[in-house]
Amino acid sequence: MEEIDVVVVGAGVVGLACARALALAGREVLVVEAEPGIGMGTSSRNSEVIHAGIYYPPGSLKAFHCVRGKGYLYRYCTERGVAHLRCGKLIVATSREQMPKLALLKDTAVLNGVVDLAFLAGAEATRMEPQLRCVGALSSPSSGIVDSHALMLSYQGDLEAAGGVCVFNTRLDHASCTADGIVVQTAGRDGAQALSLRARLIVNCAGLHAQRLAHRMAGFPAQQIPPTYFAKGNYFSLGGRAPFSRLIYPVPEQAGLGVHLTIDLGMQARFGPDVQWVDEPEYDVAVERAAVFYAEIRRYWPGLQDGSLQPAYAGIRPKIQAPGEPPLDFRILGPQEHGVPGVIQLFGIESPGLTGSLSIAAQVAEMAAG
Repeated sequence: MEEIDVVVVGAGVVGLACARALALAGREVLVVEAEPGIGMGTSSRNSEVIHAGIYYPPGSLKAFHCVRGKGYLYRYCTERGVAHLRCGKLIVATSREQMPKLALLKDTAVLNGVVDLAFLAGAEATRMEPQLRCVGALSSPSSGIVDSHALMLSYQGDLEAAGGVCVFNTRLDHASCTADGIVVQTAGRDGAQALSLRARLIVNCAGLHAQRLAHRMAGFPAQQIPPTYFAKGNYFSLGGRAPFSRLIYPVPEQAGLGVHLTIDLGMQARFGPDVQWVDEPEYDVAVERAAVFYAEIRRYWPGLQDGSLQPAYAGIRPKIQAPGEPPLDFRILGPQEHGVPGVIQLFGIESPGLTGSLSIAAQVAEMAAG
């Protein structure tokens, strides 16, 4: 049986970042990905936002990796020429009743180490964004956007330059946790060869399918695997150029950050995501959901015209809490947490996973070295 040092499962933004970090640390790394290319799951179906670190509970992994990862990501994109824009964001209150929530968000952000937020009166926010209507806002100048596919290509290039390899159309069929390493069996499709390997380390970055993959690891304790819930987020795009130069976010909901306005690097606008709990991942965007989007968007942009929204795409958040339950933190579990040598599991890696990808990868590399 062929021997390899590290197998990383999943070639999304976090999987590629982890594989890159391990390869740069001198490890022999093989990335196995079930899809035909990189970033074809959650990583290609998000808002491409670089988050500041405002929303997450102080002391959580989400807060830590968002704030540290934001700094890492801006430096990386600047050094590598990955397209990005520090455009800033306004979190808007559309009623007086929402103003205390903005104050709580600012307090949380400060505890997380985000100290550049500023309160704006409604008139100040409108001077910055004339099409906006609100009674007050929080300005986040360190929020931004990034070309997520270019970022993943750069991670892949770094990985391969350091000797790592990606294999596609290759699904992990099962694994066995033994005293001599992790025995990995893959199944190929579209001509890809099935692989039988023994690895010193396996890193599960399978995103939506991480829990299912963990259940296929013989010898891994099932009680360490959280449940799986899928929160679908639908996006609608705006015909024509956006009348905003910044990201516009409403006061957040429990399961998401509300139907917000983001811009891409071409200054085209999209709105979303909403929250739609589904039993299995599916990506159709129902045209009739636009009615809810119009109502939500017009709270902060009353000038949105009828017929200007078109269905764009949908993404799935890999939740580990049930609908109605409080949001849970990332779970990044190594042998110290679960007791199985040679296994690192990443569960519930949703937003801010893109922002925190380099920081998460640094933690995984530290766990692997330990």
